[in-house]
Amino acid sequence: MEMTGLQIFKYMPAAKKLPQSNCKECGCPTCMVYSLKLAKQQIDIGKCPYVCEELKQNYAHSIKHSQKTVEIANLKIGGENVLYRHEKTFINPTTLAVMVDCSKPDYEEKIKKICEFEYTHVGQTFGVDLIILKNADNKTESSLRADRESSSVIINLEQLQALDLNIIEEQDFQTTKNYLIETRKKAILDKDDSCSAPVCVVMKNNDIYSQCARASYYLCKYANMIIFDEFDEDLFSTLLTLRYNIFTDPQKTLQVDSGLYKYNNPDENSIIFMTTNFALTYFAVANELENLDVPAYLIIVPADGMSVLTAWSAQTFTPEIVSKFLDELDIKNKIQTRKIIIPGLVSDMIDELNQQCPDFEFIEGTKDASDIGEFVKKLQLER
Repeated sequence: MEMTGLQIFKYMPAAKKLPQSNCKECGCPTCMVYSLKLAKQQIDIGKCPYVCEELKQNYAHSIKHSQKTVEIANLKIGGENVLYRHEKTFINPTTLAVMVDCSKPDYEEKIKKICEFEYTHVGQTFGVDLIILKNADNKTESSLRADRESSSVIINLEQLQALDLNIIEEQDFQTTKNYLIETRKKAILDKDDSCSAPVCVVMKNNDIYSQCARASYYLCKYANMIIFDEFDEDLFSTLLTLRYNIFTDPQKTLQVDSGLYKYNNPDENSIIFMTTNFALTYFAVANELENLDVPAYLIIVPADGMSVLTAWSAQTFTPEIVSKFLDELDIKNKIQTRKIIIPGLVSDMIDELNQQCPDFEFIEGTKDASDIGEFVKKLQLER
């Protein structure tokens, strides 16, 4: 594991109360500042003339890259340096690949289906990362690359085998699971060079539900690539959703641009909804509004990417912020509708909102996005 600033500082003159304490010869004002910069690899360890040999050895080991990164076209495989994503983050999403046997008569149809597959999740579109051609000749490969417009990378089996990957055939689940965990531990904790190659698991072709469960585990711990012999849209949709959740940076909030969004060609009299710019909240609400036959607006208030209740608790979703943002969007002059529907979770804000924004009337909406459809039907009946 990488050394922290405090772990480094324990070796420094200031920590040992030596005469060279905070001497500034390294260019930093104190030994602590130097230690913190060294931990972030923002300064060379040789800048301090008083670094002991033990620290040099420990530091060199700590910054040694744990796992190699292998690149195939636009795909990066491996390069991980932590066991758990909350320690820092996972880096390169597990590559999902399909092996296609070109000796079989239906191989072109199979490749066409794979290339055309698209899956959209929280506003991002994904597909199959890699197509591996088995028993393909040069003419076949050239034809496929020329004819297909797809985000999928296409290589042959020989090219895959030439890469610096640790390719393993799936055994029974327990054996494969243990191998993946032990290999990653040796790579991360021990910086063992023999375990530094990204690990690729070739899946057994059996019951799709069992395959999905096993592949889901391998994706989390710790396959860098998973290869399937058959392509199933439901299986890949499930794994892509899981992969997105696992490989998002836990230190960054998922947020969308704040602003005024339109659904089903609204006019100046259409209904208005409001929520925060937390990505998952936005996409949940947007999905419901898109599926309505009712024209609607959605105001996304800037709230540091926080969910509704979190933003309200953190004072990033307040009547003052809402009022200021409505003025920025010039809602009063753009839209004749004066009623704005806010999330039911923050209905306690309504009185303050009505006072802060006298040009509008705020209405309690639903607590769950899935109830928006019924809410709108009831709203129309009351008109």
